[in-house]
Amino acid sequence: MSGLLEVIALHAADAERAEAGGADRVELCGTLDEGGLSPEPALVAKVRAATSIQLRVMVRLRAGFGTDGGEVTRLKGLMASYADAGADGMILGYLNGLGEVDGQVVGELIADGDWPWTFHRAIDSCLLPDRGWALLRRLPRLDQVLTAGSPRGLAHGLDDLVQRARDPWQAGVIMAGGGLHPDHVPWLARAGVRAFHIGTPARPQGSYKAYVDVDLVRSWRRLIDTEIRHATGGMS
Repeated sequence: MSGLLEVIALHAADAERAEAGGADRVELCGTLDEGGLSPEPALVAKVRAATSIQLRVMVRLRAGFGTDGGEVTRLKGLMASYADAGADGMILGYLNGLGEVDGQVVGELIADGDWPWTFHRAIDSCLLPDRGWALLRRLPRLDQVLTAGSPRGLAHGLDDLVQRARDPWQAGVIMAGGGLHPDHVPWLARAGVRAFHIGTPARPQGSYKAYVDVDLVRSWRRLIDTEIRHATGGMS
């Protein structure tokens, strides 16, 4: 059994290198400002033309996890353009003014699509996480939740993710990311987590100024598959 490995891409070259290293999917961002903002549809088309790897696109236009009615209309237009350009899915996540998952906004954004999607790390900033996870469970076509278990990253949230993975549904949708370190992978794999997300660990010296490195991605591919194999008793 192998896990899912997703790599952040900023260019078509990043996606090509992620694919060559054995990644299953890329998260395409236009910039890493404010933790990742939306790309132009033309970039989505370039990545799609350059690779056959799964492609999900960040849907986020500003800092934080809030939005408003006017921006929702723009975001829906962007998502339609991304789908037309060849995106396989979307990445989005919003909180309301009370710090809770904004089910109304998220529901409106996904209503017109038929693609799978990821709820990103807004869940880590949710004031009532259990309530947030319960709401996510009810949303259609959600198949991944990118989470570190803490807004401060996996170094602080690892125990939370291990606990959450006791629930089979949560274990099935958790994609661990946000400061993921190789030492975290065995613990997560044994807990039942099967999806992992990396950004700087896929780049020389951990710098987004460098392109994704094939060998670094390949090393993560081997690590994840090895630890999942051990966690499942060697079953393939």
